[in-house]
Amino acid sequence: MKRLKFSRKLGYAGAALLLSATLHAAEQGAAARPAESVEEYARQLAERALAHEHGEGVARDPGQAAALYCEAARLGDGGAMYALGWMYANGRGIDRSDAFASALFTMAAERGDEQARNMLRFTGVELAQKPPCLDTPPPSLADSEWNLEHRMRGLSKDRREIAQMVVELAGHYQISPGFALAIAVTESALNPGAVSPKNAMGVMQLIPDTAARFNVSNAFDPRENIKGGLAYLRWLLAYFEGDLVLAAAAYNAGEGAVDRYRGIPPYKETQAYVERVMRQVQRRHHPFDSKLVEPSPVFVAMRLAAQQKADE
Repeated sequence: MKRLKFSRKLGYAGAALLLSATLHAAEQGAAARPAESVEEYARQLAERALAHEHGEGVARDPGQAAALYCEAARLGDGGAMYALGWMYANGRGIDRSDAFASALFTMAAERGDEQARNMLRFTGVELAQKPPCLDTPPPSLADSEWNLEHRMRGLSKDRREIAQMVVELAGHYQISPGFALAIAVTESALNPGAVSPKNAMGVMQLIPDTAARFNVSNAFDPRENIKGGLAYLRWLLAYFEGDLVLAAAAYNAGEGAVDRYRGIPPYKETQAYVERVMRQVQRRHHPFDSKLVEPSPVFVAMRLAAQQKADE
């Protein structure tokens, strides 16, 4: 492919001027307006990327711009695909790649971007080599900023602060914020003073044995309670090798019950609990730390038996 050098008209130029003022206000502590849809969230990412690309109201940071453009592109924004393609074509802040540029221009053109269509006259249509950041599936939409913001928007101030604490701490335990928040909402409706008939306490509804197991000395301290619940979730995800359904069932009924029934226990409460959590999560599998604990021997045996049967 011929090496390219060209300039572009900024499809987001007008938005960037507005964004400059918005970012300045945000840095002064003003709250940014939450997105109403995936499409709007992708546009906001692209606008933030443009600001970082050109230093409009924020420090110029081409690497951050490329990352934001890529996330917007993964969510389907044609303008972001074009902008990232332009960066690859010119080697602006990222390693030059005509193949990546061509793939991104092709994707953007398929979504109706006229500038991308024009660039295909120079690059040709190509989809074989996409940037690695597009090869990885995007995070669950249940975890995206716009969705989490939507889920927290209708909460009271006190409950919203608890939700934000759950989302913040989830990352420290390598747990998706969406899953952590789904568990906390389903357990206690984010009430740090909640007590169940079985003496489960606080936001994450820790029973005394679980609190002691994960070193929670005051189950009614929201932060300490949430950390204990997240530590247990992280352990369950490792034990059930990232299966969110089994981890959720075990959080409600205990891992022993899930092993004993070789799946979701036949308890109406647990079945309803899992259904409610999974409606909020929208995916089945989650990364896990295999060093935390040996996986469930019951489900390892079941998986091996299934593999043997499939090989016969």
